[in-house]
Amino acid sequence: MALASCGARGVGLPPPRLPRSASLRRVSSASCKPSDVSTRFHVAIPVSDLSVAREFYGGTLGLKEGRRSASWQDYDFFGHQLVCHEVPGYNPEASRSAVDGDPVPVPHIGLCLSGEDFGTLTSRIDADAWEVAPHLRFAGQKGEQMCCFLYDPSGNALEFKSMTDDAMLFARYDVDNV
Repeated sequence: MALASCGARGVGLPPPRLPRSASLRRVSSASCKPSDVSTRFHVAIPVSDLSVAREFYGGTLGLKEGRRSASWQDYDFFGHQLVCHEVPGYNPEASRSAVDGDPVPVPHIGLCLSGEDFGTLTSRIDADAWEVAPHLRFAGQKGEQMCCFLYDPSGNALEFKSMTDDAMLFARYDVDNV
């Protein structure tokens, strides 16, 4: 296939190696600690221009810079590791999903913040920069939260939210039938 050898991954790069299903094993949820606050996530995203990304993530959002190279940059993303990898010509295609009346960009990177951190972060951003301005979602429901969305300069969608009741972040309930 032509796409496997010269698509967005670049000319001459081999296609990604996928694991064989026979080698996959099920991990017991009992062995995972999803609510362990010492567990941090690492997410890597493509950006079209690393210097512009540095200005946005380090300047506009005020994230602390970590390791850096000519083609990528680490950030402290509220205790998690965000890595911006420069991909010349990167241009994401985003779709939308309706969530409580909001046109939510999918895919997106989301972060759940304390009310104080949410207020501090959202106050740093100009009102016209928001894709979905900070507002209360699911008002009066179990999952009530402040939320907002914006795009970074490369078109990556970012969501920031703050739960009214932190216990509801992982609560199991059917949103459509609350």
